[in-house]
Amino acid sequence: MTVIDISPSVMQFLLAFIVVGPLLGAVAALLPAPPGLKGRNPDQAVLRHGVTVTGAVLIAAIVLAVGFDHDHPATMQATTDISWIPALDVRIHLGIDGISLPLLVLTALLTFLCALYSYFKPPAGPSPKAFVALVLVLESGTLATFAVLDLLLFFLAFEMVLIPMYFLINRWGGDQRQAAAWKFILYTLLGSVVMLLGLLLVGLKSGTFDMVALATDNGRGLTTSVQVIAVLAIGIGLAVKTPMWPLHSWLPDAHTAAPTVGSVLLAGVLLKMGTYGFVRILLPAAPDGMRTFAPYLAAFAVVGIVYGSLACLALARTGAKGDLKRLIAYSSVGHMGFVLLGIATMTPTGVNGALFANIAHGLITGLLFFLVGAVKDRYGTADLDTLAGATGAALYGRAPRLGALLAFAAVASLGLPGLAGFWGEMLTLFGAYSPAEGLSRPAFRTFMAVGAFGTLLTAAYMLIVVRRVCMGEHALPARTTPAASAPSAPSAPDTPQAPAAPGTPQTPATTPALATTPAPAASPTPGTLQAPTTPGTLQAPPAPQFADVQPYEAAAWTPLVALTVLAGLWPAVLLGLTDPAVQKLLSGGKS
Repeated sequence: MTVIDISPSVMQFLLAFIVVGPLLGAVAALLPAPPGLKGRNPDQAVLRHGVTVTGAVLIAAIVLAVGFDHDHPATMQATTDISWIPALDVRIHLGIDGISLPLLVLTALLTFLCALYSYFKPPAGPSPKAFVALVLVLESGTLATFAVLDLLLFFLAFEMVLIPMYFLINRWGGDQRQAAAWKFILYTLLGSVVMLLGLLLVGLKSGTFDMVALATDNGRGLTTSVQVIAVLAIGIGLAVKTPMWPLHSWLPDAHTAAPTVGSVLLAGVLLKMGTYGFVRILLPAAPDGMRTFAPYLAAFAVVGIVYGSLACLALARTGAKGDLKRLIAYSSVGHMGFVLLGIATMTPTGVNGALFANIAHGLITGLLFFLVGAVKDRYGTADLDTLAGATGAALYGRAPRLGALLAFAAVASLGLPGLAGFWGEMLTLFGAYSPAEGLSRPAFRTFMAVGAFGTLLTAAYMLIVVRRVCMGEHALPARTTPAASAPSAPSAPDTPQAPAAPGTPQTPATTPALATTPAPAASPTPGTLQAPTTPGTLQAPPAPQFADVQPYEAAAWTPLVALTVLAGLWPAVLLGLTDPAVQKLLSGGKS
């Protein structure tokens, strides 16, 4: 069944345009704008160009999804197969099925939303020309990773995203951006070198680099020892990108230093490239090797789940000076652990859960990084103690819509039933309860129990973040605490009265001044503490000092909220695409 009947040649063109279009747009972004398109501000013109190109790619991805034959999601569609390097039998082979289509649409959507957000709020840094070009190259590489069906093309696309992300962090990032960028690229490059050796081993020993042919052969052309070596080599490269514990340490630094848009794309789509490689390449092409390493992969996955949650709890506690962006980054280590656990079960239930969790994580964590970036813009910091302390950063009273969205994203991330985060985690745990034949059931049921414990830890740190950032500290109403609390506490009395002071109602432009309350506010403090009704003044200021959700922010965030709810209430939309394709992959190419 197709919503709209589109000819195969048009489908081929759409997929080729989705992969190549952003590259052409990146080249155009670096060229001088035609006189009629410059407008009054050349910087805004190039940012508008980024919105136009990513918007066109998103429209093409939606049309491709509408023309996709949903009755046969296990069949490769919109395929292009052209000989490229005959000596090595390397082909320009493109195609999509029910596994790659959701990731393709997610990438196009998140990149467009990032471009739209950047148009209204450009990141601080060098010229926007280079920024737009790098984002478009990043989009092209990510889309190509999900669309190519040749091992060497997959490797080229996989590596294509490293350079643009390195420069996005290094040139437009925050504190410690250079060290974070170098750590990111060194980790991923070293992993990629090992992965290339594994890909070459598979291609040369099997006689083909075609991923469809390898999936159909289902490892019959490779000995068990070759499969074990290939899974070890390729798996290391994919695990670094995922990121799997203990190869994750580049991620928190990269997220903390990256600009908001960089964090959204890094969490939303780049991490998915690693888990996609496990499903697309290793599960069907080297099943015996995967069966050998599956228990170890599952063990690392559940350690990552617990480790990421404990790290988040440590950052969320009072006095830890934890960075909210860093906390969300560590949460990604735990969430991607569920994806790896589902893949390690080697069952349709577990792999479907992994693919669902992939999409859910992209939607929810992308929204979280957007929101944390907005909070940092308004308050001038992402430090949890500053946000939750005596500066009065209770979002429910200051910016209620922003606070509500942050609370929504947090409960979605902890896996609340009815939202997207629930189904992926539940299905992976079900898959671990009954793993594939040949895998130890007691071991995997132990992994399931540890993973379930990790969901409780996730709920704990997310609820702590909501309480501290959205509601403020419980000690605020007590008038004796400010003098005895942390150094930022003396500003507590000043902050609630700030709306009454002349000129304070301004929006984010006055934000940095709030962290160090101006001197004039200190003198009226004794009087102001007695005049108003203190509880009401603290909890519901008559005029919030910070701008609530702006129209451009609502435009960028609403699709992520809507899709999170839709996937949670109607999971069959996604599972109906992935399940037939997963069944075919795990059964040796047989539908």
